[in-house]
Amino acid sequence: MGTGDIESLERLKKAFQELPGIGQRSAERLAFHILRGTREDAGRLADAILAVKDNVFHCQTCFNLTEEDPCPICRSHARDQSEIWVVEQPKDVIALEQTGLVRGVYHVLMGHIAPLEGVEPGDLTIDALERRVRAAKPREVILATNPTVEGDGTALYIESLLRDCGVKVTRLARGLAVGSQLEYATVSMLEAAIRGRGSI
Repeated sequence: MGTGDIESLERLKKAFQELPGIGQRSAERLAFHILRGTREDAGRLADAILAVKDNVFHCQTCFNLTEEDPCPICRSHARDQSEIWVVEQPKDVIALEQTGLVRGVYHVLMGHIAPLEGVEPGDLTIDALERRVRAAKPREVILATNPTVEGDGTALYIESLLRDCGVKVTRLARGLAVGSQLEYATVSMLEAAIRGRGSI
């Protein structure tokens, strides 16, 4: 009997193939890894997946991922609440935190403006950001969107919304290559971009 005849194994391979960046070969390797492990190993993996779905949600202040609201960064007295770092996705928060240079708090947009993909400003958390800035009057808003056409367009749109707020708005410097993603940048690249940020 070939593995193609084992329905449960095929279902597992197809499930892995639905994950981003996982092709047929990788899905097959993962499926056989699960098969070789113990039932307890499989149970721990299943429990971890379910725990993420059950316990992780978006902070109502910054929209970063959290298990408590507000998130630890938003409620930390050690963070500079007058400095808001605006990023596209929660994974960008992780990348910036790894530099150890960010002392402020975050606002996660949950994407970028991309009209050709049907993503308009109202589909993101831009309205919530504007309300937050107008209410809190932070010292600085740092637009740390990705250095892509969409990221730049999103940053310019946000800057135009905040122009009359009396708040300093800056953008990360071009220590990041145009067209790159924050999550793939090295710590040194991010450090250069953070230290060299300037006005829009």
